[in-house]
Amino acid sequence: MSAFASRALAINGRFLGRQATGVDRFAFETVRAIDELIDAGHPQVAGLDVSLVVPVSLGPIGNPFRHVRLRAAGRARGLRWEQLCLPAAARGALLLNLCNSGPLFCRRQVTVLHDAAPMRVPESYSRAFAAWYRVMAPQMGRVARRVLTVSEFSRRELCEAYRIPAHKIGVVSESGEHMLRAAVRGTRAGRNFAMRRPYVLAVGSRNRHKNFGLVAEAARLIGHASFDIVVAGGGDARVYDARREPLPDFVRQLGYVSDTELTALYRHASCFVYPSRYEGFGLPPIEALALGCPVIASRLPAVVEACGDAALYISPDDAPGLAALLAQITGDSALRGELRRRGAARTAQLTWRASALKLIEEISPWLN
Repeated sequence: MSAFASRALAINGRFLGRQATGVDRFAFETVRAIDELIDAGHPQVAGLDVSLVVPVSLGPIGNPFRHVRLRAAGRARGLRWEQLCLPAAARGALLLNLCNSGPLFCRRQVTVLHDAAPMRVPESYSRAFAAWYRVMAPQMGRVARRVLTVSEFSRRELCEAYRIPAHKIGVVSESGEHMLRAAVRGTRAGRNFAMRRPYVLAVGSRNRHKNFGLVAEAARLIGHASFDIVVAGGGDARVYDARREPLPDFVRQLGYVSDTELTALYRHASCFVYPSRYEGFGLPPIEALALGCPVIASRLPAVVEACGDAALYISPDDAPGLAALLAQITGDSALRGELRRRGAARTAQLTWRASALKLIEEISPWLN
């Protein structure tokens, strides 16, 4: 007899064993929202039995959810666990993979592929990682019941890069509202990080397509800037290419920061800069907007789709243009106020509850 009931959903919980990235954030907040829908008795999740399947190797971990069961199964680790142990553990249920990969030969699954970055910007990834995605992503398009992604732009990218039929791909957006839950400790971010001057904030990994060098070059063009540059976040050496361009001394790298620290950094920054060359959605700008931080971002299709008119846009190759915007936005309080107003209006439209409801709608045909 199956360990799962009808309308059973088994979620790949491998992400719980990693330091959270944007993809892992999507996974956690989606599961949290599904849990809250069950708690509220929402009719769309009526009779849904949800399990989060994790490797035994994670050891004892607390279950942060009320209605989503945590189930440890399989003693392998990493990719081997996902390919060999997970399909057996999910037998009898629809398997949902939220973080860009899934078992190559499991047919009763839905997989979220966030973008086609390993194909479009392979120089940002290790050869092994990019090669794996060249095999895995098209296979997901063949075997999975449904493929989901996070923007219409990424939907087109998955069609073109991995030849996944457009009719097989659904879109589930993201949200920045999780940052509102992070309590800010202390009255100013500068006290935690010894900030002595106003600062411009950038967040993300140091892989190449994040393009942080553009911010540094813009600061040089300004000359005697009245602000510093703060970069929060870091990269996984197993995923991102180890060759890194050095950043100048006036760019301060904080590495990984907690949600509490990041919330404070967003709230007290003069503005947030997102100079990326490629994105499937652009979660950090939405997080910034949710916290009232003005945003300057690359004019990328997915970022414009996410932020709308709430951000100012530049070309990822236009250092003089970015320098002019940095000088303008840091010196114009009225402009910052208008951008905050637009940001609040835009982010009010993006909630994790809406994302979870859309996801359940997309996978419902295969839950029965």
